[in-house]
Amino acid sequence: MTHAVSPPMPALFVGHGAPFTILSDNAYVRAWRTLGLTLPRPQAIVVVSAHWLTPGKTLVTAMPQPRTIHDFGRMDARLFDMQYPAPGSTVLAHRIAAQITSTNVELDDSWGLDHGSWCVLQVMYPQADIPVVQLSLDATQSAAAHYRLAQELAGLRHDGVLIIGSGNIVHNLRLMQPPDNHGFAWASRFEQMVCEYIDAHNHAPLLDYRALGEDAKRAIPTPEHYVPLLYVLALRKPGEEVSYPVEGFTFGSISMRSVLVGGGLINL
Repeated sequence: MTHAVSPPMPALFVGHGAPFTILSDNAYVRAWRTLGLTLPRPQAIVVVSAHWLTPGKTLVTAMPQPRTIHDFGRMDARLFDMQYPAPGSTVLAHRIAAQITSTNVELDDSWGLDHGSWCVLQVMYPQADIPVVQLSLDATQSAAAHYRLAQELAGLRHDGVLIIGSGNIVHNLRLMQPPDNHGFAWASRFEQMVCEYIDAHNHAPLLDYRALGEDAKRAIPTPEHYVPLLYVLALRKPGEEVSYPVEGFTFGSISMRSVLVGGGLINL
C-alpha cells in the first residue's frame, strides 16, 4: 500500500449464486461488470467467501500466486477450464494477520481463490491484475465474533483495499425449485427485513438472526453464506451511504442481492 485514498474504498457484499451464472450474459453478470467499471480501482482486494470454512481457526492466503480452485461438483466443462491468475499479496496477508487482535490469524499457503471469489472477480476485473487475498471463516465463531473481527479490517479501506463479502443473504439449496428467475414469498420477506435493518443501520438483529423467525430459519439453514454480509456491514461508518446495486432471486431460495457500503462510484 503506497498511499491513502479519500474517501475510503467502498465495501461490497455480492450474492454470487451458482458458478454457472457467469457463463451467460444475464442481469447479474452485467451488474457485476458495471461494478468493476464504476468502483474506484482497488490497489488490492480482500475476499471473505462462503466457501472457505476453517473450523477452529482463521486463515489468510499469503502465497504470491494463489491457485484457481474449482470447488464444485458436476458443472459445465467451461467452468473447469477457467483460470483466474491474479497475484496474491504476502505483504497484505501479513498486515491482516498483525492487525487483527480479536482472534489469532494464521498465514496460509495452500488454499487459493475458490469459486465464491474468482467467479465474481473474473467478471468485475477480467484482467486479473489486482492482488487478491482470501480470509477464511472460522465456523466455530458466532456472528457477533465475525462482526468484531471485520471491524478490525476497517483501516484497509483507507489504503485502497476493496473488501468483498461473497455469499447469499438467502441460501437454501434443499428448497430450490425452477424456474431460475423467481423468489419464494418467505425468501422475499426475509430479504426485505434484512434490508430494513441495514437501511436503519441497526445491525444487532442481523447478528441475532436466529431470533428473526421462521423465514430466517428457511433463509439461513447454515450460516456460511450469510456471514460474509456481516463482514461488509461491520465496515459501515455512521452516516455512510448504502445501496443495492444487484437484486433478484434464482430458483426460489437463492438471493442474488448485493450490498454496497460507501459511495465513490465513477460515472461511465
